[in-house]
Amino acid sequence: MQLTGLHHVTAVTARAADNLAFYTRVLGLRLVKKTVNQDDVSAYHLFYADGRASPGSDLTFFDWPAPPERRGGNSIVRTSFRVAGEGTFDWWRAHLARQGVRHHPAVERDGRLTLDFEDGEGQRLSLVDDGGAGEAHPWEGSPVPAAHQIRGLGPIRLAVAQPERTEAVLTEVMGFRRARTFELPEGAVTVFETGPGGPAAEVHLLRDTSAPARQGAGGVHHVAFRVPDADYEAWADRLKQRRMPSSGPVDRYYFRSLYFREPNGILFEIATDGPGFATDEPMERLGEGLALPPFLEPRRAEIEAGLKPL
Repeated sequence: MQLTGLHHVTAVTARAADNLAFYTRVLGLRLVKKTVNQDDVSAYHLFYADGRASPGSDLTFFDWPAPPERRGGNSIVRTSFRVAGEGTFDWWRAHLARQGVRHHPAVERDGRLTLDFEDGEGQRLSLVDDGGAGEAHPWEGSPVPAAHQIRGLGPIRLAVAQPERTEAVLTEVMGFRRARTFELPEGAVTVFETGPGGPAAEVHLLRDTSAPARQGAGGVHHVAFRVPDADYEAWADRLKQRRMPSSGPVDRYYFRSLYFREPNGILFEIATDGPGFATDEPMERLGEGLALPPFLEPRRAEIEAGLKPL
């Protein structure tokens, strides 16, 4: 029973239309599901992923009218995407410059070429070279050439006041392995890996004793980790046995989830790979209409009336 990598990262936007334009037209991701926050149906929940909506490729957004995030500790401070090869970085540098996207020069970090940039709300993002390892599922409708498209999520970086407490949860409860350390200007970063390891299955942990972040637009809400469908109940039992307070089983229709907070307050989710986003829409039509899980379908007219057109 092992987590197999990152499943998705969920962030916050206060400008859904701009968000949609940036992640599909600039980053070239596919909108694979346009739905609502199941706990707050006044808000869109937008899912961006690769061409097949693969688990491990999703960056998702809640559309909330929130002020900008106040950056600080005890938060997820950077989300990475995997791309393949040095030539791809040449293409992305030129592309981001043409699009007027604030970005930094590509540098080698933790042995991988990395390029940092931000979206229009200050969401901190990176491109990381994964060497082309593993499967890729380009989207035919992307404005980004297939060879340069984002292949999936890469490492996420957590900045916390007490990293030793987060490390205990990662290793003793979640089964991560401590792999190595590297240096940033902010301090030493410890790399933890799960499953096969590699950039699709890493958490990077940094000590940050500054005031805790205040969640808002341009910040990250939570991170989810992949688990095979057959292991879901065992993970629910494991959290109980380890006396880790959690949500208990939650059926999100497209996947099943377990939510809990690590000791510094960051929200973690364990999510199944299936049944997937093609459950209620054909693969070739994903994201074209407003999708609602069956328990919300009777409220469709009410929900649609409360949403702003994208």
